[in-house]
Amino acid sequence: MATDNSILKLQDISKSYSSPDGGDLSVLESVNLSVQSGETIGITGPSGSGKSTLLNIMGTLDTATSGNILLQGQDISSLDEKNLARVRNSEIGFVFQSHHLLPQCTVLENVLVPTLVSSDKNSREDRARQLLERVGLTSRLSHRPALLSGGERQRVAVVRSLINSPALLLADEPTGSLNRKGAESLVDLLMELNGEETTTIIMVTHSTRLAKRMGRALALDDGRLIEQ
Repeated sequence: MATDNSILKLQDISKSYSSPDGGDLSVLESVNLSVQSGETIGITGPSGSGKSTLLNIMGTLDTATSGNILLQGQDISSLDEKNLARVRNSEIGFVFQSHHLLPQCTVLENVLVPTLVSSDKNSREDRARQLLERVGLTSRLSHRPALLSGGERQRVAVVRSLINSPALLLADEPTGSLNRKGAESLVDLLMELNGEETTTIIMVTHSTRLAKRMGRALALDDGRLIEQ
């Protein structure tokens, strides 16, 4: 049973899509998960198993067919789009396989994109500079993404996801475009930032090795989550 320290709860989350033959294709079936504040979780599963769908539902980028999502005790399942956008911007950070950096913007400008609606831009810029220094990118502040390596771009994406001090960081195959050394380095960074920022991290990955570096390893099997 979840304690009061639970930051995220999935309650009987199911997801299905209409198939061409007129039936329903079930992707997730009654998924239940309780995530404690500060926890790190790795989720594995084969392609098409629903890993990204599950992560998108956690991050309110997709909606479940049925079930409820509680974030920090609030049921966000029925929030309207305006309030969901607020939750995404202030309480959830996202890192994807593709960095999604704006090519025309510098490293610093890319990191500050989520703060454009903030009224305290000076402190956010200070935090951006501190985080970029933390991940070894101080000399890259004015560089554009085209001048960065793949690993550097992903580090910028991680910093951008943390700029608003989210309670929850969702990472969808963040190492998918990196070689083994780069992948290990990025997971090292996530684990270190988890300790320093106390941000809860849920990472979806094809790599069982990387998932097992997290505090808890889960797998999606036939639409259900299984402890590894």
